[in-house]
Amino acid sequence: MKVLNVGGGAREHSIVEALSKSGAEIYSVMKNKNPGIAKASKDYVLMDECEIEKVAEWAISKGVELAIIGPESPLGEGIVDLLESKGIPCVGPSKAAAQIEISKEYARDLMKRNNIPGYVEHRAFDNLEDIRQFLEEFGRDVVVKPIGLTGGKGVKIMGEQLKDYDDVLAYCSEILENEIGGQSRLIIEERCIGEEFTLQAFCDGKTLAPMPAVQDHKRAYEGDEGPNTGGMGSYSESNWLLPFLTKEEYDQAVDIMKQTIEAMAAEGTPYKGVLYGQFMLTADGLKLIEYNARFGDPESMNVLPTLQDDFLTICKGIVDGNLSAAITFDPKATVCKYVVPIGYGVKSLVGEKIYLDEGAIKKTGAELYYASVNEEGGQIYTTSSRSLGIVGVANTISEAEFISEEALRYISGKAYMRHDIGKPESIRRKIERMEEIRGSRSA
Repeated sequence: MKVLNVGGGAREHSIVEALSKSGAEIYSVMKNKNPGIAKASKDYVLMDECEIEKVAEWAISKGVELAIIGPESPLGEGIVDLLESKGIPCVGPSKAAAQIEISKEYARDLMKRNNIPGYVEHRAFDNLEDIRQFLEEFGRDVVVKPIGLTGGKGVKIMGEQLKDYDDVLAYCSEILENEIGGQSRLIIEERCIGEEFTLQAFCDGKTLAPMPAVQDHKRAYEGDEGPNTGGMGSYSESNWLLPFLTKEEYDQAVDIMKQTIEAMAAEGTPYKGVLYGQFMLTADGLKLIEYNARFGDPESMNVLPTLQDDFLTICKGIVDGNLSAAITFDPKATVCKYVVPIGYGVKSLVGEKIYLDEGAIKKTGAELYYASVNEEGGQIYTTSSRSLGIVGVANTISEAEFISEEALRYISGKAYMRHDIGKPESIRRKIERMEEIRGSRSA
């Protein structure tokens, strides 16, 4: 089957590898030449994925029969609506359904009007005067979010990036004046404190098939310090849970996502594709921090290597509306560590060579996924975003972490990575933190 892959990052490389295992003939559209995707594709073209008319024209010329949309930006442009109007079914939501990620206001309002658990108190604003009045009355720490897409880097938290309400107002002014996120509008939410995790699920509009839980690490530096990033790495456990996550809490997250797709279907915007829920365990229970309308990055690299069921069959089930509610994964733990250019999270060094030994990495047992790099003349060069994803897969988190660290020895250049992801001491801190939070609930 001829399948179109849209996107050129590590997430899309992991998607392409899963498609390859299913025997798909792959055609890829990407901005930069990702060598892993290029190698696995029957053909590829370098173009902006948001130029959806050109993408559709190229896909039709190749006789593509199915498309999988990796990044969120083309979803917001309506690529699924366009491709499906041309007779190419898509694993990805329509433009209307993609608002679950494209507009944080839509997602919050959907939960509020349908009484879906996990709701976080919020207000939307388009002027500073209303914001000042709200803050005077609210009197608690807040989170400021541009309404639209910011590549995972637009959220700022009072008590972290923002010291006080003066900082909050200054950032709100910046968003409104510069239309960060694509519009002069933002939302302010109550600040939630706790431990975050990601739950991804396949959806066909009515059926939700969840995947193992994953924990990402957004901060640039070890010990969860430094600026927010698109994600520095992640880990998952062999039993679908996480060391600090109970089965009951996992099931609650699944139920919130089920109620969400039921509400969307009832309102005339059925959701199909991959739905990503970012959750936080707090003293007030489980909270939904945000939804994404596609696989997570890096979280796709934790789940797709352990997928036992045929990926292409799952994709067909999504587009045909007969998805199985139970998807099988190998009972393995995973640890993903991102290699990123020096300065990533602030100002990346662009155009720097990265040296790696693919053969040696393979011998360690690790999975290598190329991310936002450029290949020129057989050399790998950095862009402003992340460069390589290295994933260890094993029976335990500690074993998977060891494999990923072994593989990182064979990568060099002006790049860095967080070595603490998946380390026992890092996980122990998260367990202890959750014990404190649960203790405060009963206090």
